Amino acid sequence: MVQETGMRTVRDSMGEMQVPADAMYGATTARAVENFPISGLRFSRPFLRALGLVKQAAARANTDLGLLDPALSSAIEQAAAEVADGRWDAEFPIDIFQTGSGTSTNMNANEVIATRAAQLDHGDTTPHPNDHVNMSQSSNDVIPTAIHVAAFNLIAEELLPALAHLQDTFERRADELHDVVKTGRTHLMDATPVRLGDEIRGWAYQVQLSRERFEASLPRLAELAQGGTATGSGLNAHVDFGGKVASELAALTGHPYREARNHFAAQAAQDTAVEISGQLKAYAAGLMKIANDLRLMNSGPQAGFAEIALPALQPGSSIMPGKVNPVIPEATMMVCAQVIGNDAAITVGAQMGNFELNVMLPVIAHNLLESISLLGSMSRVLADKAVAGFTVNREHIADLVEKNPIMVTALNPVIGYELGAKIAKQAYADGRRVKEVTLELTDLSPEDIDRILDPASLAEPGIKG
Repeated sequence: MVQETGMRTVRDSMGEMQVPADAMYGATTARAVENFPISGLRFSRPFLRALGLVKQAAARANTDLGLLDPALSSAIEQAAAEVADGRWDAEFPIDIFQTGSGTSTNMNANEVIATRAAQLDHGDTTPHPNDHVNMSQSSNDVIPTAIHVAAFNLIAEELLPALAHLQDTFERRADELHDVVKTGRTHLMDATPVRLGDEIRGWAYQVQLSRERFEASLPRLAELAQGGTATGSGLNAHVDFGGKVASELAALTGHPYREARNHFAAQAAQDTAVEISGQLKAYAAGLMKIANDLRLMNSGPQAGFAEIALPALQPGSSIMPGKVNPVIPEATMMVCAQVIGNDAAITVGAQMGNFELNVMLPVIAHNLLESISLLGSMSRVLADKAVAGFTVNREHIADLVEKNPIMVTALNPVIGYELGAKIAKQAYADGRRVKEVTLELTDLSPEDIDRILDPASLAEPGIKG
């Protein structure tokens, strides 16, 4: 092979390859770069962090089991920790769309870590990507383990705190706005009055339920495939290796990782990824509803509901001066659409567990981690840039409530449904308030009408009258 300028020649089990002279990776990675020039998408920082942590924990476990020289292990651990910390992200150039097991990316990590370990004090043995960095491992258990670790880390460290922040923001605004009574709406049509605070508390509870769903799924996500090696049987791995790796990962992250109870299921299936994706989709669907409510309540300022005014963040039009749009709810809706689409890809990917291995692991990893990251970031942005700062058009809301013909519903127990319907229709046709028409068409006193049709009273539970 002719040596290209700025390149070096390296060998693997398939022969020689040209690799950039300053690259930390080797021949196997270079082959994958050449074979998969597909999307330009790379594995994300959360996944590479998890992959580095897995390699670091594996080196420690092998040393504890007396399988790896301590000096060599120390160098591998340091190199793997640097991968986890993001120092060598540029050395992971392989496309997401690659071999379905993620073997190319596992070898990418092995090569980078071996090269870096060779630069450190590694004792008398030269670090080898397969023999040392990949000792007791297979791509078939490393990549599923990294998926679980990355997803768990993201959910515990970013998504759940973001949801808690959004829920707290909703609850604070609900308390501030509890005195505001507004027109309720069903089918986008006027309905009986509600308190704005109660409406917002409904949003807060949606977020709370999503938090509970994620928390309930975390124990299954904490189960790790490591120790099953190629097919789940654990060939070439010490019987205690998987448990030790899980313990080391728990020590490194503070999260309760443990060895999978069944390695065949852990490597052949991605059911837990589908479960987590389903929870993400459920949250995205709920967040889409909340974002839509916010932008509809904000619609106007003249021809819409105009109940609230979201913070004005940027010009809304290149041609219409003064126009301001609900950009944060719109961004939220787009994130939710992406997450719902990702769920479809994850579901299809998880179906491709053929016998002892799922062969769509990279695309499952990419979509799952993207969904978690997007929802975590968007939840904070929604809380801080939309929910925390919107103002309420109190006078307009109060006027709409007073003119709402559906307030007559409170009179049903007193005058009956039929007369109530007549009052509502006449009030709407005449453009008058329900109280005025009720006074004309019933024998009720003005005091009784004011008491029964008090908007604040109507927004409370229980029988009125």
